[in-house]
Amino acid sequence: MRRKVEKNKEPSKRVLVAMSGGVDSSVAAALLQKQGYRVEGAYMQCWSSGPYCSTEKDRSDALRVATQLDIPFQVFDFEKEYKEAVLDYFFAQYQAGRTPNPDVACNREVKFGIFLHKALELGFDYIATGHYARIQNSEFRIRNVPLGKIEFKKTYKLLKGVDPAKDQSYFLYTLGQEQLKHTLFPIGEYRKKEVREIAGSLGLVVADKKDSQGICFIGPVNVASFLRQNLKTRLGDVVSLNGEVLGRHDGLAFYTIGQREGIRISSSLPHYVVRKKITSNELVVAPIGSEAIYSSQAQITNLTFVADEKPKLPLACQVSLRYRQEPQDCRLREDAKQTYSLDFKNPQRAVTEGQAAVFFVGEQVLGGGAIEKTF
Repeated sequence: MRRKVEKNKEPSKRVLVAMSGGVDSSVAAALLQKQGYRVEGAYMQCWSSGPYCSTEKDRSDALRVATQLDIPFQVFDFEKEYKEAVLDYFFAQYQAGRTPNPDVACNREVKFGIFLHKALELGFDYIATGHYARIQNSEFRIRNVPLGKIEFKKTYKLLKGVDPAKDQSYFLYTLGQEQLKHTLFPIGEYRKKEVREIAGSLGLVVADKKDSQGICFIGPVNVASFLRQNLKTRLGDVVSLNGEVLGRHDGLAFYTIGQREGIRISSSLPHYVVRKKITSNELVVAPIGSEAIYSSQAQITNLTFVADEKPKLPLACQVSLRYRQEPQDCRLREDAKQTYSLDFKNPQRAVTEGQAAVFFVGEQVLGGGAIEKTF
């Protein structure tokens, strides 16, 4: 363990840690405890059915860690809220032919929505999670003109985690100043290897537990099978770029842009999905190597900015169009109809409607939105 844990300058502050039963949130709780915060743990129960469900095991592991750390622990039942805010949205977006990101919705609506609200309601000063991201506080002076006084105002910046292989800032772009004001990311300054070393040095029972995978709170579910179990099929044509019917599909919801497998067409050449025509219920495909898979522009909706205010546009920045994509140079602009668009410096492959477009300047997350259309 290479780093010295700095003492907290606010020893009386109470923190409610979202403990998932994994190593990251467990180490987050341990670090805050060492820093002198008054730490308590909480497990969010959001899903408790299906073959991939690990709720019972995860809840038990979280309790065991809380017992090791000798901190109070409680369980919140958010299954109803999770279904309404995340799962229903997830299915509705797929049914409409889009490809949503459930982790973004989960963070916005559950972890930094109802969980944060519950914590503040219970008198906690902060919540903390095991996300690999960082919050930077800055303070600047402003003059209160009516009173002629100098006041100090704090702002909060959201930064990438120091471990590029684990950075999760992409999923957190919807957080604003009020959420960041009451949030701590204790492991954002660490690499995954260091987090496991800390867990091992403290003898935490989850030190060697594998990382969770898949949909937020649900686990490593097969998305295609999950969708087919919950959405109705709607047969339609698979067509070429010029409209020639090549085959049939059983529902646009079950295909994503760039997909190659599972396309049933009468062609000896491999094809991939390049577009979904919602109105005519047609799945448009093109041969491998076609330029049709690339986009030079994208229209963005539901924009939010971490600073809670829109930056001066047009803005040269970088954008990630999917998790773990290396940020790409772009220009964010707004037209007279208050429509936001992205111009890519280099054409981007398989830009997918419904996915999150997250804007960065260097390590700082500016905000983001949902991809509405591509051009």
